Amino acid sequence: MNLTEYFARIGYKEPSHKADLKTLTELHEHHIRSIPFENLSIHCGEKITLDLETIYNKLVRNKRGGWCYENNQLFSWVLKEMGYDITRLGSRVYDNLKDDYNPQESHLIAKVMIDGKPYIADVSFGVSSQIWQPLELISGKDQPQLPGIFRLVEDKGVWVLQKTGRKPHVPNESFAGSSLVNKSLSKKIYCFTMAPRNIDHFEQTCNFLQTSPESLFTNKSLCSLQTTTGFRAVIGWTYCEVTYNYQEGVDLIDVSTVPDEEVEKVLEEKFGVVLENKLVPVNNKACYNI
Repeated sequence: MNLTEYFARIGYKEPSHKADLKTLTELHEHHIRSIPFENLSIHCGEKITLDLETIYNKLVRNKRGGWCYENNQLFSWVLKEMGYDITRLGSRVYDNLKDDYNPQESHLIAKVMIDGKPYIADVSFGVSSQIWQPLELISGKDQPQLPGIFRLVEDKGVWVLQKTGRKPHVPNESFAGSSLVNKSLSKKIYCFTMAPRNIDHFEQTCNFLQTSPESLFTNKSLCSLQTTTGFRAVIGWTYCEVTYNYQEGVDLIDVSTVPDEEVEKVLEEKFGVVLENKLVPVNNKACYNI
């Protein structure tokens, strides 16, 4: 495991090695555009582990993606190696159907201290909820990025990540009413506290999410990657390309269906993901939108 190899993986050609906000922002942006958010191992018969060296080999050397326990743990390791002061945090993801946050802390994020100021780094939520740059940990402050306006709101020690986006335009009429397309301009993403978490804290949830029939991740095969203008994603056999603000106040969402025999070709060409084991795409009914 070494930083030079990681920098090459994310296309970061001139690392300054300064533990400042500029470098953190550059690393954050390069990571989300190079290493996909994906759960394909679950649908290839592979076990996902919390072991850092295994994660490094998978994401860096084998050029795969991963979910938050993999991407954000790798990113935290990189930041620590570069001298950043980081703390792992656990967050509870918002469930639109239940209109509440899930009870378990299923999502790993990081707090990064720079010159006495705290920031939230998260390189692995995917699709339209993915922050592109670290967020300053200030309650109620609008923090505009190309995906939309993010804000962190604190109440009695609990922080909530919110986003205000734009109106979606879906040219493919057969997908215009799809549950994948979020029609709401504002949404809650997850909530968290400042309680530090060791990686072992997530072991039980990590196992649950990749084995339980109630888990989103066993019901959908997912892969998403941010681009310079938006993001692309494949959910089961559904391929999406999103262009943010292609018209003032409107995001363009191009959606199509990929034949079963071409899914792995799309993963290789659009996401740079080459799978060792056979993928069985899945897109069962579950609460998930892009």
